[in-house]
Amino acid sequence: MSKSLYIAAMESRSGKSAVVLGVMQLLLTRLRKVAIFRPIINDNFKGERDHDIDLILRHFKLSQEYEDTYAYTLSEAMRMLNEGKQSLLLENTLAKFKELEEKYDFVLCEGTDYLGGEAALEFEINSDIVSNLGCPVMTVVNGRRSGDNEIRESAQRTVEVFEEKGLDVVSVIVNRAGKNVSPDLAEQIKSQTRSRNPLLVYVIPDDKRLGNPSIKDVIKWLDCEVLYGHGRLDTPIDDYVIAAMHIDNFLKYISEGSLIITPGDRSDIVLSSLASRLSDSYPDVSGILLTGGIKPAVSLHRLIEGWTGVPLPILSAPAHTYKTAHILQSLHGTIDPENHPKIMSALGLFETCVNAEELQTALVSRASTRITPYMFEYNLLQKARSSKQRIVLPEGGSERIIQAADILYKRDVVDLTLLGKEDFIRKTASLLNVDLSGINIIDPEKFPRLEEYVETYYEARKHKGILKEDARDRMTDPTYFGTMMVHKGDADGMVSGSVTTTAQTIRPAFEFIKTKPEASIVSSVFLMCQNDRVLVYGDCAVNPNPDAGQLAEIAISSAETARIFGVEPKVAMLSYSTGDSGAGKDVDKVIEATAILRKKAPDLMVEGPIQYDAAIDPVVAAEKLPGSEVAGHATVLIFPDLNTGNNTYKAVQRSVAGSMAIGPVLQGLNKPVNDLSRGCLIRDIVNTVAITAIQAQAEKGKCDIGTDGHVGCL
Repeated sequence: MSKSLYIAAMESRSGKSAVVLGVMQLLLTRLRKVAIFRPIINDNFKGERDHDIDLILRHFKLSQEYEDTYAYTLSEAMRMLNEGKQSLLLENTLAKFKELEEKYDFVLCEGTDYLGGEAALEFEINSDIVSNLGCPVMTVVNGRRSGDNEIRESAQRTVEVFEEKGLDVVSVIVNRAGKNVSPDLAEQIKSQTRSRNPLLVYVIPDDKRLGNPSIKDVIKWLDCEVLYGHGRLDTPIDDYVIAAMHIDNFLKYISEGSLIITPGDRSDIVLSSLASRLSDSYPDVSGILLTGGIKPAVSLHRLIEGWTGVPLPILSAPAHTYKTAHILQSLHGTIDPENHPKIMSALGLFETCVNAEELQTALVSRASTRITPYMFEYNLLQKARSSKQRIVLPEGGSERIIQAADILYKRDVVDLTLLGKEDFIRKTASLLNVDLSGINIIDPEKFPRLEEYVETYYEARKHKGILKEDARDRMTDPTYFGTMMVHKGDADGMVSGSVTTTAQTIRPAFEFIKTKPEASIVSSVFLMCQNDRVLVYGDCAVNPNPDAGQLAEIAISSAETARIFGVEPKVAMLSYSTGDSGAGKDVDKVIEATAILRKKAPDLMVEGPIQYDAAIDPVVAAEKLPGSEVAGHATVLIFPDLNTGNNTYKAVQRSVAGSMAIGPVLQGLNKPVNDLSRGCLIRDIVNTVAITAIQAQAEKGKCDIGTDGHVGCL
């Protein structure tokens, strides 16, 4: 079940807030706790709350704290993008969203309003954010002053643009549609829009009471004084007419719903505007706005006051005519929390035009399959934090390790131990402005139980001719010492390799942690995070040329690792041949491995031999292996040898935009030990520590992490 929806438009003044209002009411009829979340809100220099958030919180009486309803203001987001901090922007927004998702049954998200003047950039921000949140999308198309063709093309273009970003579009709302649109416009859009999923399309007609500003909005916007017509402040405004010419010419320009803007000393304009409301020959104007802070002369005031029932409101604004008119160009109609009739009108219109049961069913039953690198990283840390494990880092003096340790400690992900000379570690940390007061530091040479570790190692390796002195030397080596901590149960897992080789990291584990009873070899996988999915690549780091039996075992281990990290295993046994299209020694090995795998794990979805493109691309799969449940949808890709696997993961990591490789993750050992690349980033260290903690959790309680961040234990 989906727990969220992102409502987005591609232009300003689409009436999006009315749609948000309608969807929120619809959700609250089925779900008890629904949150509102706007990743980016408009800047409000008066210190007022965001309009749409305030509307939802107050009307539906939600208990949600205002500070939890948004992540950044638009100016803050723009500044972060200009400073190259897009990753931080997305990470922090995702973290805030996930906090709400944990507390509430559903999170309704709303995109930006496109009032900042940079529509293209705002759209990119919206699409990047919704991609990382993983929400299905409802897009609002502005139908005002457009015909069938324009609206249809706009809807098609909008869906295509969002789906090109890998987003799941669940519904299109054509809002503020004019009277001239066809009754079957929704069906036209459904039949002519190419979409991955069946689209729910609804058309909501324009209602001037909702979309146009009212006299009351002008009063708030300009801080006007109401001179006359206090009972007509809800009158909607269609357009503005600046009256600076003679009456004969001025009257030619007025239209239905015009707000007349004129200097306060133009009594002739005031009188002719009032007269126009009493004449059947002229359209009804909405009101008069007098500028310059000039109020009507005493004689005119007497005349208006004596007029029984002033037929329209008259306001006074402090600024001059040009400035006033310029400000009003940015004014648009709002649905204010205190305007109950307007809210009811908006909700009534939504209910009339939208099939509530159909939409409600789609929203609460549709699950998003998207998972981005930021989502996956967030889920890793959340899962690791859910049951904290003790992780030892032998390379305690490394600057990158110290900085990663600082992040892990502040995020309360694991309990850490750093190995090395304590004075050196603390001095390095001080230079980096890192406080290690909450992190355990052990110098192996000064460890009180060093002799116990030496004895354990000696007993495990004396059959190999190891002497006691050799054992003592080994145990003062941080990597051996850290591995022994894991072996003895003094730590739950170890991560090393930022300054040492893979062989140096995993050799101690081979010597005394050993492999699991059901595993004959240790292998590895990389978790390949792409724009909208996570793939598991194995083996890309350990075994140079596995035989058929070992290849099958790698596949079983990789499928189990995939499950631990919330990836449903669909295994592709890769080769340069798909099905029976090719032959040769290397293909025969994959055919044999696939047969062994199916025998050992009959419940596993497997396809092989299969080429990489047929494994992950549904179009290619339909051509090469039609009817396969794995082809085109593989999630676990098993490479026939290290040469192929290592080069492929690096090629994908470097050439596919947005890709990130996490690993290698070692599998097959009795306890988790993982290796880092010597070129690893601080982010890689943090992720690998979290992975190691999750492996330790799985060893203890057989827990796994869902793609939505939820934990399941057997």
